[in-house]
Amino acid sequence: MLWGAHGKPGRSGLTVRAIVTAAIELADARGLEAVSMRHLADQLNVGTMSLYTHVPGKAELTDLMVDTVYGDLYDDVDAPSRQPGGWRASLGYIAARNWELYQRHPWLLEIVGGRPVIGPNASLKYEAELRPLDGLGLTDVEMDSVLTLLLTHVEGAARAQASARRTRQESGMTDVEWWVATAPLLDKVIDAKRFPVATRVGQSAGQAYQGASSPEHAFHFGVERILDAVALLIAERRGGPGEGRA
Repeated sequence: MLWGAHGKPGRSGLTVRAIVTAAIELADARGLEAVSMRHLADQLNVGTMSLYTHVPGKAELTDLMVDTVYGDLYDDVDAPSRQPGGWRASLGYIAARNWELYQRHPWLLEIVGGRPVIGPNASLKYEAELRPLDGLGLTDVEMDSVLTLLLTHVEGAARAQASARRTRQESGMTDVEWWVATAPLLDKVIDAKRFPVATRVGQSAGQAYQGASSPEHAFHFGVERILDAVALLIAERRGGPGEGRA
């Protein structure tokens, strides 16, 4: 189904595109768990069984949803490579676009599965994100590994961000409100003499984040450190120090 075998509209005018669009809207609003054929049928004002003539089940629908939102990442396959600043700016752009994708569609983080979606937009995404690494002296496996490392970091930070958002919603407290209430208690119960480094660093970080952590800070910090490491790898492959910065 991912590669276009979607059939013709039914008598009601229902199409695969309409079903997928409705599913994405529902998942954006209520999470992936809320996406069911019954809920979609209600939203589209059609019978539940009519959906199955277009989409076999939720697994196939989820794949279509993922591939569809991937299509919004880049204007074209060379968009990352066109970023001014060389490969480093291109990878930073890729990280930022994927981070933004998770913010728009946090249900992507709810998908459980070890195999990637291999559709037209997912394939274009992979091609677009690999091109900035081509011709830098890395092997094909190293190119794939660099991209995987970067995207795994983005996903982890986005997952932490989504968890923090749920905590705020469930507790009814912002991070700042929680920190203002919690910091004085920590000062009383934690022995600074026994844990001097943890106390000092924890206080500095807490004041900087106005909370226990900042997934967004971790995202930006981690991306820069990954790119620093990639620069060293490129320099090694090119046979000299400092050549990987361009």
